[in-house]
Order: sequence, then C-alpha cells, then structure tokens
Amino acid sequence: MSGYTKVNLMDLSDMTELEKVYEIISGFSCPYNLDVEVFLKEKALMFSQQRIASTYLIFSSYKEKPVLVGYFALATKYFHIDAKKPGGISKTLFKRIKKFAVHDKELGKQIIAAPLIGQLGKNYSNDHDKLITGDELLKIACDTVREALRIVGGKLVYLECEDTPSLIKFYEDNGFYNFGRRELDGDEKDRMSGNYLIQMLKYLG
Repeated sequence: MSGYTKVNLMDLSDMTELEKVYEIISGFSCPYNLDVEVFLKEKALMFSQQRIASTYLIFSSYKEKPVLVGYFALATKYFHIDAKKPGGISKTLFKRIKKFAVHDKELGKQIIAAPLIGQLGKNYSNDHDKLITGDELLKIACDTVREALRIVGGKLVYLECEDTPSLIKFYEDNGFYNFGRRELDGDEKDRMSGNYLIQMLKYLG
C-alpha cells in the first residue's frame, strides 16, 4: 500500500543491532489492547527467531523521518467449524471453505489450517496512530497473507478478537465472518476481559 513501508521484524534484526531494534519496539504503545503491546515488546522477536510467528512492522513518514505506526503478526494455525452449525457463515461461503477443510467425523467438525492474524495494533505513542487507519493496517495484513497463499495455496485467513461490538463490527466491515468462539487460555485471562475470544474468518477471493 502506497505511503507505508512494511518490514519483517526478523529481517530488521538481521540488518540492525538488537539494541536499535528494541529501541524501536519499546516506543510502541497500545493502551486499548495490552496483549498487543506485550506481544511486540516481549515475545515478537523470540517468536520470529523460532519461526513460531512472523511479525511485520509498519512505518510511515512523519517530519521526514520513518516512524512506527503499527504492526501485525502472522502464524499458521488450525481451527474448526461445526459441520452443521457454521456460525454466521452463509451456505455459499461454507461450501467454499470446505474445499480447504478435512472433515472429522468423530468430532462432527471441519478442520482447517490457515494463516492467523495473531496480533494487529496501531502505535498510540506520540499520536502516531493517526498516521494510519485500522482499515489500512488490516488491508496490509490481508495482502501479506495473499502473498503467502500464492506460494502455498489456500484462500482463507482468520483471527480472534474480544467480544466487543465495535471490534466485531470493524472486522465485519472488512469482510470477516463470525463463526465461533474459543475459550481463553490461562495467561490470556490476565490481559483480556471475558472468558472467550470471537473467531472470525475471511475468504480471500
């Protein structure tokens, strides 16, 4: 997308001294989602080095200098959809999804492997969040998934978010469908409200 520079955190750590890398990510602030901030500052680099997840930093120009405006993290995960009650997914979309699924007769579910947008957040430090919209950041993430799927195959991307009406609407407005929920893990309960996360997917036609 024009106006933004996307940098893989792993590539940045290969090209730049680690002290400088930590200086960049330490300036990230996301008061509306502590989990997003904690991941970037404490887990992103390690996950990148271990190939558990890839983190992409998004930079924009401010006063003729590059500044961090947001980031997202991608990983490959499995999720499942109830074969008889596929949430808010239409029959037409469900038929498309099944092409990439394996049916587990015992569980009565469709098991699917697809890229997960595990983290997505803007940098609210020094009002840098105003340099990019949520729609733009999400589009960059989805376009990155498309690039990966051209190589490995597939048409789906999914994510999980808190059960907040405004957040769910944001993703729905960007083409995602609510198909289920996942119970929070123990460490997630310390940083998130509620007991579960809403699962959402998008068909990248």
